[in-house]
Amino acid sequence: MAKASENKTNVMRVLDQKKIPYSAHSYAHEEGVAVDGVTVARSMGQEPGRVFKTLVTRGASKSYYVFDVPVAENLDLKKAARAVGEKSVELIHVSEITALTGYVRGGCSPIGMKKQFRTVLHETALDYNTIIISGGKIGSQVELAPDDLLKLIRGTTADVIVEA
Repeated sequence: MAKASENKTNVMRVLDQKKIPYSAHSYAHEEGVAVDGVTVARSMGQEPGRVFKTLVTRGASKSYYVFDVPVAENLDLKKAARAVGEKSVELIHVSEITALTGYVRGGCSPIGMKKQFRTVLHETALDYNTIIISGGKIGSQVELAPDDLLKLIRGTTADVIVEA
């Protein structure tokens, strides 16, 4: 039988170390296969607006930025660029994710990346007592207070999604 500590992800170890309260969640998935965020939210019985996906971008200055937005929404690249003071930003290619962040596509979290990049949460995160983000691997999610997340990653909030 595996010990609980063996099932902890790097994200959970960081949260434990910083004494930030969280709840761990898991969802069924095919090994190594990313599942779209809306499916993840539904499989966990959660409203998609509370479940956030992590997107990594590169600005015109070649600096990297991380944006967390609700899983059913799309990042507005112009709003994102304005939020970080860049002329433009673009999503990085999926082949760059692991080398840059240490995470795989579908398991990327704003917590515990190889390097802490400037991170922006969509402003609706503050509408909830807790939000859910990737636990750092496919099949793993963590639920925590958005304020705790923002303090930990030294993040900010802004309106960065495409208008419906």
